[in-house]
Amino acid sequence: MDMASANTYQSCLNSMYGLRRFGIKLGLSTIRKILSGLGNPQNTYACIHVAGTNGKGSVASSLASILHQAGYKTGLYTSPHLVRFNERIQINSRPISNKNVMASYHTIKKAHHGDREPTFFEFATVMAFHEFANQKVDWAVIETGMGGRLDATNIIRPKVSIITNISLEHRDYLGNTLEKISGEKAGIIKNRTPVITGIRQPKALSAVKNKAAEKSAPLYRFGKDFKVRRNAAGTFDYHGIEATWRHLQTGLSGRHQVDNAALVLAACEILNKRGTKISLDQIKAGLLKNRWPGRLEVVATDPRIILDGAHNFIAARNLARFLSRNYKAGNITLVIGILDDKPYSAMLKCLLPTVNRVILTRARINRAMEPEKLEPIAQKITSKVEIVTGVKQALEHAIKTTPKKDIICVAGSLYVVGEAKEFLD
Repeated sequence: MDMASANTYQSCLNSMYGLRRFGIKLGLSTIRKILSGLGNPQNTYACIHVAGTNGKGSVASSLASILHQAGYKTGLYTSPHLVRFNERIQINSRPISNKNVMASYHTIKKAHHGDREPTFFEFATVMAFHEFANQKVDWAVIETGMGGRLDATNIIRPKVSIITNISLEHRDYLGNTLEKISGEKAGIIKNRTPVITGIRQPKALSAVKNKAAEKSAPLYRFGKDFKVRRNAAGTFDYHGIEATWRHLQTGLSGRHQVDNAALVLAACEILNKRGTKISLDQIKAGLLKNRWPGRLEVVATDPRIILDGAHNFIAARNLARFLSRNYKAGNITLVIGILDDKPYSAMLKCLLPTVNRVILTRARINRAMEPEKLEPIAQKITSKVEIVTGVKQALEHAIKTTPKKDIICVAGSLYVVGEAKEFLD
């Protein structure tokens, strides 16, 4: 890309990032008007909709990988990005080009916006829907941004809806109880459209059951309608709605990814029953080949550097389990930064016992918590606490002061992981 094009590309992104000043506005009227002005591109391909607290991206990317392996041209829309905006919008597992970002930006900028400017997420979502139509995808796998009922993505007509799991998050927007949050996520359920869920908590599950019944939507539950069994060899067996598939393997690290894979496989079963052709070999290949950056991702050796977003309590607990099962606590340096709307105390209490020392830092995003606020909590758990403001500087310090045989883990936020990747790249 020449300098002029690079500047134009960056100018488009800067304009979009400027929309963040409008904050988060849940609701569908603005995005509906923009999409209508573009001829409703989201209705030109088949969709799968994925909501939930954790595992959305892993489930969405695995499904996209499998559909691609099955010969379908497949779009994938996720958020946030780690290093480049283009990561949010992928075709056949590849981020779209800068040229396509610019073309989509200018097309959408000209479309009618209605009574207010779109938010950043609304604009990005329209870009994805437009780009998928422009590139004539067969399938698009769409991850919600926040919640479900009023999320900007909730104007699609999916063939199947998936709600991964639920924990307390975004309470100012979604409610203060699991039941209320689950009710918001269940807002993606459509009339007579199958819904798959990994939710186990009784009250949260009740909200999904009620919405599914209201919409006459068949409901398939992990642990009841389909299950997985882990094998000693690192593979697992899937005992499904009707099918039984043995000796499968996911390309993503962590025991929790097997549970995520179960939701993916249930979706494949349902798609096959409804006329989509995906063979078992294609399912196995798509599951194994899938990569999802920033989730237990090993990016360097000597010392080994592991990146994991671990952006809420459940994700922190999964990371803690992975570290304690695979490494000695005395050999791990944790570089961590957390956003101010996360349960930082619970996350630190979960993670710090599994490591030798901690370096507290903060991402550039304005929602990042000051390390000084995390320090008193960390010091109650471990004596080896340092503050290095700036992710790049914190990781540089960790690399210089960590023995080559030891482990560095970067965690606490996808924004922290993104800045770490940017520095390492």
